Amino acid sequence: MTTATSEHVTYAYAVARAHPDLAPSLSALAGVAGARVRLLTAGGDEDSGGDIVLVVSQVAAADFREEGLRRHLEDLDWLEAVARAHHAVVEEVAARTPALPLRLATVYVDDGSARDMLRSAVRLFTERLDLLAGQVEWGVKIYVEAPEPTAPTAPRPAPTGPGSAPDPGSAPDPDSATDPAAAPAADLSPGRAYLSARRRQRGDRDAVHRAAREAAERVGDVARAYATDRAAHRPQQGVLAGDAGENVFNDAFLVPRERSDAFRTEAARAGHGLAGVRVEVTGPWVPYSFAMPQDGTDEHAARGGTP
Repeated sequence: MTTATSEHVTYAYAVARAHPDLAPSLSALAGVAGARVRLLTAGGDEDSGGDIVLVVSQVAAADFREEGLRRHLEDLDWLEAVARAHHAVVEEVAARTPALPLRLATVYVDDGSARDMLRSAVRLFTERLDLLAGQVEWGVKIYVEAPEPTAPTAPRPAPTGPGSAPDPGSAPDPDSATDPAAAPAADLSPGRAYLSARRRQRGDRDAVHRAAREAAERVGDVARAYATDRAAHRPQQGVLAGDAGENVFNDAFLVPRERSDAFRTEAARAGHGLAGVRVEVTGPWVPYSFAMPQDGTDEHAARGGTP
């Protein structure tokens, strides 16, 4: 006979400070895969008392164990649905009480395993909840949008054959003392015009990246004035970056709620006057980037894993 624990696993959304309004607020909320959202404490369910609770649902093991999860990771629609449900639960919890969001698809074999995790890391969770109380996360991204000059036309090869003479300008000498960028385009041979256009393109790109570094330094100044912590993330590429240009800076900042308006305003100004640079400020968010210590202390116990 198949047992319930083999058919289902415990999906964890967040660790939170216990609050009398938390369970009622979650009772009507559908979690991942439409599952009921409930609370666990280190000693049992939401009626067992305790200062720290784990927000969980029961989900199908076939979807979240290794093989099923690997298959679903290639399904963007499934991932989006899970991410939206996960975030909705975390947001509801954080609206009532300090919360530590857990990673997407954090699951345990059963409630007993989840409680063991909670019990083993209760001191860490208590410290992090105390630290993050009254603080929110802001994201700052910097994009570069270098002006793209008209694509230079590659020089045509010199004619060959009897009676033909090579065009001395069609194959520029890179060691030549003459800088083709300094001469009017109309006075350049095709080869030198091509080289000149390529040099201008490289110069434009270098200039906009220098401007982006200046914008990042300005964001750093704002962070020192208003933020209490900072987490550096890898710049986004491909689909995640969208069509907004090249993402060269992607950091998160932990900011006291009462300083949030000032941080957002000042950070958004970091790109002013810098051609080809765009600064995007998002938030406020539940502090996903700061739920665990940046050095990874006790992260394995706190994050759990896929059975």
